[in-house]
Amino acid sequence: MKIEVKALQAANVGEVELLDSIFGLKPRRDILHRMVRYQLAKRQAGTHKTKGRAEIKGSTKKFVRQKGSGGARHGNRKANLFRGGGKGFGPVPRSHATKLPKKVRALALRHALSAKLLANELVILDKASISAPKAKDLQVQLDKLGLSSALIIGGSKLDENFSLAARNIPRVDVLPIEGINVYDILRRENLVLTKDAVEALEKRFGDSSEG
Repeated sequence: MKIEVKALQAANVGEVELLDSIFGLKPRRDILHRMVRYQLAKRQAGTHKTKGRAEIKGSTKKFVRQKGSGGARHGNRKANLFRGGGKGFGPVPRSHATKLPKKVRALALRHALSAKLLANELVILDKASISAPKAKDLQVQLDKLGLSSALIIGGSKLDENFSLAARNIPRVDVLPIEGINVYDILRRENLVLTKDAVEALEKRFGDSSEG
């Protein structure tokens, strides 16, 4: 399939042919959902921690006699039902990451790309570069393209001026092709790929036939 290539000034500067094996799949919500959960779980810090009963400082002396007090039979005040006591089965530092096969991760990325094309939310840009790192100037160009919420994917090396200018524009993210991922694609309304990014994706997935 062919799609128009636009310049940053919103003018049409040609066409590019997209591979069906990358952009022509029927998106599956279950695969996209699995991938997003995988990414979000992996990025969790997992540093939450509470002290258990064994970690509380204090005397282990039995503070009330076993019988005759009219109350419960307690040992010491480090038990979790007392104020200042240890937490029972509290959180401990751990990894929240789950496993997801490499082929499923690759398939999810192609389904995300296909979903954007199917929804007419994919824009192919000739190149992502500007002469000066001015957010105001870049905002004008993005407005011409109708981009208010976008993930812009460039080649392996990003234009420094473009990256600096985009950094100050809300809801606009810029990543190199190596950083493309399902979560960032889906969290923005539009996906913008440069011609270099399209070539890199075709080189990466061009021989793939799984759908």
